[in-house]
Amino acid sequence: MILFWAAALALVMLLYVLLDGFDLGVGILSGFARDERDKRRMLMSIAPVWDGNETWLVIAATILFGGFSKVYAAVLAAFYLPVVLMLGALILRGVAFEFRDKATGTRWIWDLAFAGGSFLASFLQGVTVGELVQGLPLVDGRYVGGPLHWLNPFALLCGLGLCLGYALLGAAWLVRTCEDDLRKRAYGVLPWLLASVLAFLVAVFVLSVTKNLPIMHRWLERPYLAIFPLIGLLAVLVLAQAIRSRKHDGLPFGMAAMIFIAAFGTLAVSFWPYMIPFALTVEQAASPPASLNFMFWGAGIFALPITLGYTLVVYAIFGGKPAGRADEY
Repeated sequence: MILFWAAALALVMLLYVLLDGFDLGVGILSGFARDERDKRRMLMSIAPVWDGNETWLVIAATILFGGFSKVYAAVLAAFYLPVVLMLGALILRGVAFEFRDKATGTRWIWDLAFAGGSFLASFLQGVTVGELVQGLPLVDGRYVGGPLHWLNPFALLCGLGLCLGYALLGAAWLVRTCEDDLRKRAYGVLPWLLASVLAFLVAVFVLSVTKNLPIMHRWLERPYLAIFPLIGLLAVLVLAQAIRSRKHDGLPFGMAAMIFIAAFGTLAVSFWPYMIPFALTVEQAASPPASLNFMFWGAGIFALPITLGYTLVVYAIFGGKPAGRADEY
């Protein structure tokens, strides 16, 4: 049962990164849109799915709270301020999404709030990942660091890197769902975003070696981890070719998602069997078997499959190019 919930948590977190990642990326890019028509079309491209994407964040927090409460407590203690700010940014983003269409003279404020909330939420998620990669100061499973321990150059760099990655996903989504000039402009920014993401990955690797992070030793212990960067490199090459040809609008998003999957797989296998590297293992963090079994007969059998099925149906219905007419938003 422990392995089931560990695998479920990994899947849920991956789905959140991919699905909410692209609509956060569209939100970031909306701050650079040229005119009102482009902003409307960008928002229209994510309107059917963006609120459902955040469901996976709620499910991930629920699994942590019920199935791995020690991790939940340690992560919340370490990242209390970033988590509160991230939730506030997501709330602001949702309010701005609804209010900007009704506003007239203050529409620019809500546009700024939507783009800013998208950027802040993305940035803080990246900061959290960067700090986890470095490792949290834990004693007997309890966080002993300060409230601003996460405020360091490596974590901040990871925050900026995730914003670039989400923007890459967002631009690829616009290519997939939009037409005409907006599609062309999305294609135009993809090379710059891809180059920026690659530069970020190189910078992170160099810093990891320089700082002699413990995670780097896992590469020496597990050479098979190289399969994930190879998958990511292949996705980069296919994405670059798709950008040049501009013939298959669905391919850039699939390859951008594959880059994220490769990065996620690299981190997941590098951390295993730790949930908080390298201080708390999956077995140490797991709740009592009775709690895990109780969750399984509710969330495991019903909630997770229903949510996954709903998501598949929504993307099957709205996965085309619905953003061609801005006046329908």
